[in-house]
Order: sequence, then C-alpha cells, then structure tokens
Amino acid sequence: MTFVPTAGSTGSGPTTVPFAGFHHRHNRPRRRMVIVVRADPVICGHSGEARCLAEVALTRGYDDVRIVTWPIDRLQESGLPLKPLETVLPYSPGITVERPEPVGDYRVIDGRYLAGLTGRLIELFTEGVPTVAMSLYLSPHTAAVQDAARVARSLGVTDLVTVAEAVGSDITNVVRNCLDSDRFGSAVQILTTYLEADHCVAVSAFTKDIILESAQQLDDRLGTSFTAECRERIGISFPAVNSAPYLEQDPGRIDVALQRRGLRRGGYLLFLSRLAAAKGVDDLIEAYRNSDARHSLRLVLAGRGPREAEIREWAAASGVGDRIDILTDVDDDEKPALMAGSAAFVLPSRPQPEFVETFGIALVEAMLSGGGPVITCPTGGIIEAVGDAAVLVPAHDPVRLREAIDMVADWPADTVAVWRERARDQATQFDRANVFDRLARRIATPDEGVA
Repeated sequence: MTFVPTAGSTGSGPTTVPFAGFHHRHNRPRRRMVIVVRADPVICGHSGEARCLAEVALTRGYDDVRIVTWPIDRLQESGLPLKPLETVLPYSPGITVERPEPVGDYRVIDGRYLAGLTGRLIELFTEGVPTVAMSLYLSPHTAAVQDAARVARSLGVTDLVTVAEAVGSDITNVVRNCLDSDRFGSAVQILTTYLEADHCVAVSAFTKDIILESAQQLDDRLGTSFTAECRERIGISFPAVNSAPYLEQDPGRIDVALQRRGLRRGGYLLFLSRLAAAKGVDDLIEAYRNSDARHSLRLVLAGRGPREAEIREWAAASGVGDRIDILTDVDDDEKPALMAGSAAFVLPSRPQPEFVETFGIALVEAMLSGGGPVITCPTGGIIEAVGDAAVLVPAHDPVRLREAIDMVADWPADTVAVWRERARDQATQFDRANVFDRLARRIATPDEGVA
C-alpha cells in the first residue's frame, strides 16, 4: 500500500495550465514525500517519528523523500533540548534533510525563518513531481505547508496532497493559551489552517478530544462550527516507532553499553525523557529516596531539558544522590540498550498547563526493548500507548509511585517475563511500517483500493 497523491483544489489565480515548475531536470523523481517537522538534532518523539515515516516511505514507492526543518543555528538559539550533533544517526540514501535559510535581513523583525521554509516548500511543490506533504505540529509547520500549497495550487499544481498531524502541545501550549488569554483570533487561525489540509490526523484519541474541547469553546464564543468539522474530519494516526533497534538487540552489545556507564543488567531504574516539570522527575526522586529498592537498584535519569539544573539540585539534596546517575548525552544508538538493561522503566508523567502527555513514545520504546516493566501514570493519551501492559499509579503521587517501584523490584523472573511479552505485544502495533500503512489507507483514493 502506498500514498498516491490525489488532485487537490486549485486556487483562483490566473494560471490556467499546470505549472511547469521552477526547476527543469532530466532525472525528476517519480513520487515525493515531504515531511515538515522539528527534526534532528531536536530531542523530541516527533522528530523520531518523522525519521520513521521517511524511512518507510522509501519502501513504499517514494524515490525522493525530504525532511524540511530549521537551520542548526536557529535550533541552538531556540532553547530546545538538542542531541550532540555528532550523535545524530544518518538517514538512508534517498532521504534529504533540508534546512532553508531565512529570508530578509534585520529589517524583517519576525518570520524570516518561516518565510525561508515556506518558500522552499513552494519550490518543491511546483517541480512537477506528485507529492504528499505532511506536517507534524500545527504551529508553524502546518501553516507553512498550507501557505505553500495555496500558492502552488494557484499556479495550477494539482498532484499535491497535504496531511496535517496535530500533537498535544499544539493545543495545550498554543490554542489553550490563546483562549485563556482572550486571544481567540490566533486560536481560530490555527484550527482554520489545520482544517485546510486535505487530511487531518491527531496522534491519539486524547489529542482529538482536547482539540474538540477547544473547538467547542470557540464555537460557544463565536458561533462557528469548528467542533462538528473537527469531529468529522480528524482521524487518529499514532506516532510511528522503529521497532527493530529494540527487538533485535545483541545481548553482548547491551552489556558493553551498560559497562561503559558503570551499570549492570537489572541493576537500575530508568527514566529517559525530557527533563521537564510535566515528566514528574521530582516525584520520581522523592519516591526513590523513600523506597526499599534504593538499596539494590540505582536510579538513572537520562535526557535533556529545561529542568536539568534543578534536577541535579534535587538529586544532590535527596540524601541518595550517590545512587542517582544523571545522563545528558545518551544517543539514539545507546537508548535501546539502556532500556533493555533496566529493572523497570519509570515515567511518572503528570498534566501541566503547558503540556499533557498525549501518547508516550518513550513508553512504547521501553516496552519493545525487553527490559523491566513500565511504571507510569494514566495521564492524557498514555493509556492508548501502554494498554494493559504497564503498572499504573496516580499522577503526582510519590507514595503510590514508591509502592509500585518496590512491588516491581520484588517480582520473580517469571512474572517479569509475562509482563515483558505482554508489553511487546502491545507495542508492536506502533511499528513504523504498521503506522505508515494505516495512514496510507486513510488517504488512499477510492479507485486505488487497499493492498
């Protein structure tokens, strides 16, 4: 099954014949996929998702795959958590990462990088290559894709399909903030642009629900009809995960990776995510310091993020700081080994005004790895990720979290094995090929059928 671009709506501009394209070349690709996202080196599950979709696209009939993202210097200025550049894994031949330069000089106060991004998309869309363009994050990536599509279609381009994927922070960090601060115009702009896409998806049913809640607030205020349109048009497309690095690990390589960190298999609890308030790291440190497990298991906190300095302070003041390892340089190659060697993977995510866990990509990766049981909280869309294959505790409850840690630490090997198999069965549905093919079936044209 492959994506096949369908004829999009053409604009009302003066062009009456299909645009020949800005670039004329002999070896023009037959089919192209463009993914617009905050890509590597950004530490973000959706950065990894874009890589997964791009890799699968190469096996589904696309001979040109582009990931269009931001220049490295802009990412470094942004404050986003970033991997060391030397640890970013290469993409397969056929995948090109583009980082368009900004347009204009200091007199353009804002929007220079967005203009560069949009302009490059227009060039790609008007090269005469059938294209599927997918944006991850509505603000600003979907805005860039839809602006570029509008221009391309006004020039006569018809073989272009746009897919907009909404993630949780689009709503919690942008739309809700706009509504709370009475800036409804920005919220209207985001939802309108989202619904302009040929296909709208959300990363979980929970994400769709919070979109509907925000849409209802706008409808109540403005008399609009966003809720009905969102309910009808938004489908679910779970984040894509590359299962292979987690399922196909060499036990010897796992041991080598752990030895390099001074760890032993089954000898530590692992947290691996962004070091941010919403991830509940303070709750985890509190639970660990009071647990019986602290005597036999170390606590490894791996990641980067805005709370890094505070977490170091919390760990130092906990009284068990000598049992806590904080790792900020874990790369994609090492991550599966750390997960596989853990006695348990703990992510006590909790809802915050600016962020709610809308799926839980790291949880799926941990479940695939074959390590210890996952302990987490039923926050947001986490249940959709873990199903019945994780130990659940209430959010922001260090006491219950401590009890869960001590319980899992005492489980016999056969119980751990049962949970391990249950976890893998749950997580394999999110393998990147499965996710890609489900999305492909969603946007297939009726006469194409389903392979």
